Amino acid sequence: MTDLTKRFNKQVDKIAVSLIRQFDERVSDIPNILKLTLGEPDFNTPEHVKQAGSQAIEDNFSHYTGMSGLPDIRQAASKFLEEKYQVSYDWQSEVLVTVGATEAISASLLGILEAGDKVLLPSPIYPGYEPIITLAGAEPVYIDTSDNGFVLAPDALEAALNEHGEAVKAVILNYPSNPTGVTYSREEVQALAEVLKKYPVFVISDEIYSELTYDEDHVSIAEYLREQTILINGLSKSHAMTGWRIGFIYAPKELTKEIIKVHQYLVTAAATVSQKAAVRALVEGINDAQVMKKEYQKRRDFVYDKMSSFGFDVAKPSGAFYIFAKIPANCLQDSMEFCVELAQKEALAVIPGIAFGDAGEGYIRISYAASLESLTEAMARMERYVTAK
Repeated sequence: MTDLTKRFNKQVDKIAVSLIRQFDERVSDIPNILKLTLGEPDFNTPEHVKQAGSQAIEDNFSHYTGMSGLPDIRQAASKFLEEKYQVSYDWQSEVLVTVGATEAISASLLGILEAGDKVLLPSPIYPGYEPIITLAGAEPVYIDTSDNGFVLAPDALEAALNEHGEAVKAVILNYPSNPTGVTYSREEVQALAEVLKKYPVFVISDEIYSELTYDEDHVSIAEYLREQTILINGLSKSHAMTGWRIGFIYAPKELTKEIIKVHQYLVTAAATVSQKAAVRALVEGINDAQVMKKEYQKRRDFVYDKMSSFGFDVAKPSGAFYIFAKIPANCLQDSMEFCVELAQKEALAVIPGIAFGDAGEGYIRISYAASLESLTEAMARMERYVTAK
């Protein structure tokens, strides 16, 4: 019988299912497992948003929309960004509605990359970018930020741009960061923009956690570098709408008209019912994230204090809902071995840092998108494990 797997795109051989998902599935069958693994808000979608979705079903919004999305959601998305982050995009020509931020990332990268291109990524970083870069035949180049509090320094960025030269097609930023929770101040964003404007590179700025910042307001790099930036955002984290699959691409019209070609052939358009619900989230629910943010901040402080007291070195997160902690010296230093043993002995699941690249080895990521009750039990299990070591 013919082995058709040998006829697959050879680039597929170079990618794998995310280690986050692999590990989550690996430990799911452990009895009484307490999982702090996935970046999934434990809140429900706000009631008024759900009602808008239900009404859209009743009103028979069950047909295709245009490729870019419904006019009302694009208008609302443009206004949301301007009110929140002082960045203006024309809703008719510079806003695309996507199937979550994931499709926004894929459409953007596949639209700009060719074989031989290089993409700079500050590391550790969410593992959803590298596979798309690889599928496009391009090469990811990592910049280790672990010695700088997980913040990409302008001089490190410029050094990488100079080292790799014209092969660099794009730089990816993700802030607040998954997995570290670290974000960038206005001064840090401005400094990165000053470097990037000197080079003919795209800046793909994944700002999906922009509504979840704790110490100061989020600053989009598009405020300083609009003409080079492909800005990605969405409602999964801000409005607990992961399953509704609504994301956005904001970019200058010259870029948008090219990216929409890829978007069309990937998905045609985002789900119509989800788009109608999203309008309610963006307009009437413009500040829905505030209630969730207050609760996340309490959880952050609790987990941060506990993990620090157990001997973990933790960069205090200023956004998102993750703790990225360096494993204490008395414990297993291989992050996968640490997490497997923790799950087996204490029925507590967290993500090994290696899932976020080589710079993440020796760390673990904890998602505190869980109830304070669950986090209290998780910290008790973590303390037992570390103390026993």
